[in-house]
Amino acid sequence: MLSRGDLTDDEWAVLEPLLPKSNNRCGRWRDHRQVINGIIYRVSTGCQWRELPTRFGPWQTIHKRHMFWSIDGTWETLLRHVQAVADSEGDIDWDINIDSTSIRTHLHAAGAPKTAATLSATSKGAAERSAHMRGLVSAAVLGGGGAAGEALGRSRGGLTTKLHLSADGKCRPLSLVVTPGQRADCTQFEAVMDKIRVPRLGPGRPRRRPDSVGADKAYSNRRTRTYLRERGIRHVIPEKRDQAAGRLRRGSRGGRPPGLDKDRYKKRNTVERAINKLKQFRAVATRYDKRGYVFLGTVTAAALLIWLRS
Repeated sequence: MLSRGDLTDDEWAVLEPLLPKSNNRCGRWRDHRQVINGIIYRVSTGCQWRELPTRFGPWQTIHKRHMFWSIDGTWETLLRHVQAVADSEGDIDWDINIDSTSIRTHLHAAGAPKTAATLSATSKGAAERSAHMRGLVSAAVLGGGGAAGEALGRSRGGLTTKLHLSADGKCRPLSLVVTPGQRADCTQFEAVMDKIRVPRLGPGRPRRRPDSVGADKAYSNRRTRTYLRERGIRHVIPEKRDQAAGRLRRGSRGGRPPGLDKDRYKKRNTVERAINKLKQFRAVATRYDKRGYVFLGTVTAAALLIWLRS
């Protein structure tokens, strides 16, 4: 299966040059490859960190490495590099699609302290580190304090998290955003689009504008269409029935109906298939991470493996 197995030599050759190097202040890092293999095992199986097999080394080391790389953007840097390599080879289909999926939250994911400062703020230095941590993750996870700040939302079924994503035409995630489960899809459209950023291996700005965008009726509103029109992005978003009725009631003032390329809209299934690939990883299909930014790091690590093994 896609989600199983340690890094191959070819996959490790891609990641190794981008990983943090050991220094005198931090001491010697435990072998990155061994630690990443442990993270892959946990993301794939959804097991508790302390239940990791001993061949990966101390579970505390693996857990902390995953947490730190989720905070400082290492996982996102690795994902963008792999995307950049694919783009340089012309391997990205820029007819992208956007959607979201709800993820059930395990009861162990609840109960995180309201702020990181409550964990170890026994000194001025600890409080400053906690404030710095909150600043790093504020742009990655959307929501306020408490459960919402950890991208946890309440519904009839209990706590849920919603994953918003864009995917290229080959069913691979391009950008990821997590929010509380009750957050409407259309409110995160711009956030998902703004996180599309594929660097160039040579000179030039990162590519941020796709050839076209497809989405379902949940994204049918004036703000979304204006956003895409101002950026010159062709889009395929069907009109809601009540919106069409309101436009007809206004007569000539209602404007023309939005065009719909049915053949292009059929390709929207690529984002659904990308979601299915992500949910092959059991730690993505069910959320076990208390912190929202750690869960986003888990999803990003899963997306990285999809790109490496596609």
